[in-house]
Amino acid sequence: MDTLETSVLICDYSYHYKAFTHNMKGELQTYLFRLQTEGSCKVYVQDEEFRMTSGDLLLLKPGDDYHLVVDEPHKEGRLSSGDYYLFCEGSWIENWWKRQQRSTVSRIGLDDKLISLWRNMLLEKRRGPLEENAELKDALLRGLCLYIDRAIKENIQTDRAVSSALKLKRYIEEHATVTFKLEEAARYAGLSLSRAVRLFKEHYNQTMIQYAIEIRLNAALERMKYSEMTLEHIAESCGFASYSYFHRVFRAHFGVSPAEYLKSRQHEPIDLERI
Repeated sequence: MDTLETSVLICDYSYHYKAFTHNMKGELQTYLFRLQTEGSCKVYVQDEEFRMTSGDLLLLKPGDDYHLVVDEPHKEGRLSSGDYYLFCEGSWIENWWKRQQRSTVSRIGLDDKLISLWRNMLLEKRRGPLEENAELKDALLRGLCLYIDRAIKENIQTDRAVSSALKLKRYIEEHATVTFKLEEAARYAGLSLSRAVRLFKEHYNQTMIQYAIEIRLNAALERMKYSEMTLEHIAESCGFASYSYFHRVFRAHFGVSPAEYLKSRQHEPIDLERI
């Protein structure tokens, strides 16, 4: 069997709702990718500060230093920071890194396909050394890297209408788990409310409210899988006005209640593509 040219050392998802800090205490020995999925944080690299919000991607190479700080609450006074992250190495990664210049932090948004690659790599890694498929992880990591380059390119090369639609999408991604008004999203994109509503539907084939609910449900699923938060706390932290509303929306999308999902997820996991 040929020697694989990539190695996924760590791949996981993290969520912080309390103040948190992490310092690598020295230079990185591997490559580090980190995609902010919700909330915000501050990252310090080579003494330079970057404020990351939902949809921001951090790319670091061996030799960089790294310090993460979560301490900025939303305007409602609640801390929130969620992200996918991975540490990797290998000759293919080294060659990919040298192909082009990439910013330390890039705005790429929360593309479903990119997140799906990341999530599948995470799940494969969690199978453990006896069951994980190294060749599959290698393919997923290469795909993730190539998709990252596409996302960076597409985010730069957009016309005015697409750019405005992306601004609406980014605003919703950042604020979906807290209370926001459609007028605020429209104002952020420099549009009237009626124009914003039409433009978003034209580009994404769903309303802004539908997209916000999609993000809230995704956030709720992540918390239900990877945290010990109560369902009531999950509903509140994901932007649902009440648990009863969360219960109703969750059942409508997945056909089961949140409590039923918690009981059965290890045996019959819900297909996230249904969202």
